[in-house]
Amino acid sequence: MEIFELAAELGRKLKDDKRLIALEEAKKAYEGDRSLQKLMIEYEVQQKAMQNEVAKSDRDMQMIEAIQRRTDELYTLIIEHPVFTELNRTQSEVNELMNAVNQTIMTQITGEEPSGCTHNCSTCGGCH
Repeated sequence: MEIFELAAELGRKLKDDKRLIALEEAKKAYEGDRSLQKLMIEYEVQQKAMQNEVAKSDRDMQMIEAIQRRTDELYTLIIEHPVFTELNRTQSEVNELMNAVNQTIMTQITGEEPSGCTHNCSTCGGCH
C-alpha cells in the first residue's frame, strides 16, 4: 500500500473511533444550543465594546469596569455551560488520541520509544 492509502485507511478507522464520534456529537450540540450561542455573541459584543472604549482618548473608567464585570460574568457562564464543557472534554480526548497516534508513527520511524511516562496509558507506545 502507498503511504497515502495507508493514511486514508487510518483516517477511516479514526472516524469510527468513539472519541471522534463523541466530538462530532458535542460540536453539533454546541452549534445547536441557542442559549450558549447567545452568550457567545454577547461576549464578543462586550469584547468589542471594551476595545472601543479603551481606544478612546476620553475613556470612561466606570463604563470600562461595567463592561469588564459583564465580560467576566459571561465568560464564567460560557465555560461552566454543560454543552461547552462537554465539547472541551471530547476535544481533549481526541487530542490525546491524535498525540498517541502521532507518537506511535514517530516511534516506528525513529525506532525510539517515547521518553517520559504520562501515566495515561492511552498515550503510551508501551513501557514494558
